[in-house]
Amino acid sequence: DKGFEVVASYPSLKNLPIIIGESDPEGCAACSEDMSPQNAYRNGTMYSSYTAASFARKYDLAQSRGVNLAGAVTWAFEFENQPWFRGFRDLATNGVDKPVLNVFRMFGMMPTNRVEVTSKLAYDYTRVRDESVRAEADINALASKDGKSAAVMVWHYHDDNVSAPDAPVSVQLKGIPGKTATVQHYRIDQQHSNSYEAWKKMGSPKAPTPSQIADLEKAGQLQQLSAPEQVRVTNGEATLSFALPRQGVSLLKVTWK
Repeated sequence: DKGFEVVASYPSLKNLPIIIGESDPEGCAACSEDMSPQNAYRNGTMYSSYTAASFARKYDLAQSRGVNLAGAVTWAFEFENQPWFRGFRDLATNGVDKPVLNVFRMFGMMPTNRVEVTSKLAYDYTRVRDESVRAEADINALASKDGKSAAVMVWHYHDDNVSAPDAPVSVQLKGIPGKTATVQHYRIDQQHSNSYEAWKKMGSPKAPTPSQIADLEKAGQLQQLSAPEQVRVTNGEATLSFALPRQGVSLLKVTWK
């Protein structure tokens, strides 16, 4: 936020595109959980839900300062010949994609025109900036659209990576033409798009077999929660309801003719 404030203070810079070349939650990509146990979160869904929530707030901060944020990237690394799932800041381990990579896949599936999201429960960007997420969970969304589709990314994030009840989520969409729309629901949670949990269920093998590696590669891909479904559109509106686990992320891809 301070960086955006500084850029905005210079008329010659204010409208130039900003690309944040290293945007990460902590400073040591190469610190594994062996030397920094707290970095184990980078293996699982806390990292993916944090990424969804934090990258979305970058756009809120840029809008509030009136600057032109073109994009932000993670400064992830590749660590060769390392044990599996050691908490490095990487997007894959030994060639197997981690949950955080699937959030970037979700971002890549969203249209480019952002639309407004309102929520009764959500933290706004100023509260996250000033307090982090220490009280109730942050349940919020980022949405975008184009002429024939819309996408809504919903996350259920908290700074405390502990078990908690699923959150009931109801997404109300407005401005949909026609009488029906098709919804594809992608999910990152303990059971979906999560190679780390799959590896643990195998017994955390130090040297997975070729068959196990193939299963891990499959588990590391972005998965749908359910088969695509048709939803009814009434007066341009449709409602989608579902339960979202703590540290889970959903992407609702909505298309119409």
